[in-house]
Amino acid sequence: MANPYLPMWEHIPDGEPRIFGDRVYIYGSHDNADTDEFCDFCLKVWSAPVSDPTNWTSHGIAFATRDFPGHPSDTDWTDGRLFAPDVVEKDGKYYLYAYIQNAPGCVAVADKPEGPFKLLSRYKHNIENHPDGGIFIDPGTLVDDDGRVYVYCGFLRSYMFEVNPDNMYEVIDGSFKMDIIPNTAPFYFFEACSPRKINGKYYMIYSSAEPTSQLVYAVSDSPTGPFEFKGTLVDSGCDYPGGNDHGSVGKVGDQWYIFYHKMTNGSIMSRVGCVDKITLNEDGTFTQAEMTSQGFEDILNPYRPTNPQMACVLTNGATITERTPFDQCITKISDGSVIGFKYYDFGNHSGSEMKCVIKLDNCYMSGKIHIFADGIPMEAMKKYARPIFPDEPNAEAKAAAREDNSSKVYGFSGKLLDEFSTPEYTGKFGLPREGHEIGCAEFSSNAGIVTATVEGLTGKHAIYFLVEGRYKGWGGHYMDGRNLFDFYGFVFQV
Repeated sequence: MANPYLPMWEHIPDGEPRIFGDRVYIYGSHDNADTDEFCDFCLKVWSAPVSDPTNWTSHGIAFATRDFPGHPSDTDWTDGRLFAPDVVEKDGKYYLYAYIQNAPGCVAVADKPEGPFKLLSRYKHNIENHPDGGIFIDPGTLVDDDGRVYVYCGFLRSYMFEVNPDNMYEVIDGSFKMDIIPNTAPFYFFEACSPRKINGKYYMIYSSAEPTSQLVYAVSDSPTGPFEFKGTLVDSGCDYPGGNDHGSVGKVGDQWYIFYHKMTNGSIMSRVGCVDKITLNEDGTFTQAEMTSQGFEDILNPYRPTNPQMACVLTNGATITERTPFDQCITKISDGSVIGFKYYDFGNHSGSEMKCVIKLDNCYMSGKIHIFADGIPMEAMKKYARPIFPDEPNAEAKAAAREDNSSKVYGFSGKLLDEFSTPEYTGKFGLPREGHEIGCAEFSSNAGIVTATVEGLTGKHAIYFLVEGRYKGWGGHYMDGRNLFDFYGFVFQV
């Protein structure tokens, strides 16, 4: 499957990948498309064969804090929302560590990795002045080679402890430790602890506070630290609507992947799971992954329709939205918006031309969709931009913003982070500044299907659409930010 790698209607953020036997399992929260809340009251499990990670199967509800058809509540002390779980195997049993909003967390057990999980116990501990009151936020669990079991948690400040391996829920006295990952530079711990042991080293994957759209990692020789900060694994907010991120790394077959999530439906509460290839170097470091549309696919086929949810570049306020399980589109597309998809193999097309067919709806006015391969030069973005007239509102600020050649990466807090805004950074991981226009499609009010004759492409390319509205006169600023159309996908024809 391409990104998102689960069905387009499924929302599994905070994904913890685990390999059990010959299958890869994903354990995460469960979001909904139409909501103003993070997560709901059940945890679902999906899995795929390691030999074919494009073929995912649902195992249904594995644990719940409220009654669902065929699955009664697993907790009698709370009906709070379930967040960010983790699952580990020990001695042939599978243990689920659950974070429950505003209630003490718990441990559940199953005979199979897909569950269903049955309550084992709430955590038992003698920790004085527990930092989150015993909720145990975002538990990430590590079963070490010697059988010892460590749990890592935290929001804004991290902590860890060791549990009794005989029962898996009793915190061993004296093992509690605060700030296992500092919240100061360069670590900037935010949340989302995910421990892994790789080649004898202990890796902590977590969400950075600067910005929260990044998953970063630190490495230690010991499960209790100290940890050394190593860098960024993925940034899901680079030239894309940013928000919190949560995920981890997993080796599926011979390939390492970074599992993360991205935002949909114009909010930070409706997230979908994504995955991209990542490289583990000989020195034990990871090379930062690029956010793409590919997911588990080695390459995408441009001659099959592309679903709009596969977009990995969305600028100028454009956002993916889901109207029904059959109906996803990109909306809030205004003058200057860029929509991008990476990467396609056009094969050995021998002709000099091909066609790009684009499906639209709810066209508000007329304009053009400029189609680019491999990137959009700033000169092109300025060429097609609406002129800024000296006497229009905020003219100087608009002109200054246009002259800024860097894309903006925003964290959850909305703060602009200059070090992540350079053309070198965004060009490598977001929208490149080099590329060329291959064609242009014109649209008008009530357009449904538009077609452009484009340059024939061969080999591997990213595809970007730059939208240009028709209003270029003095009054054009009144149209700034207006939705020009909804974008339902595209296909190339030869």
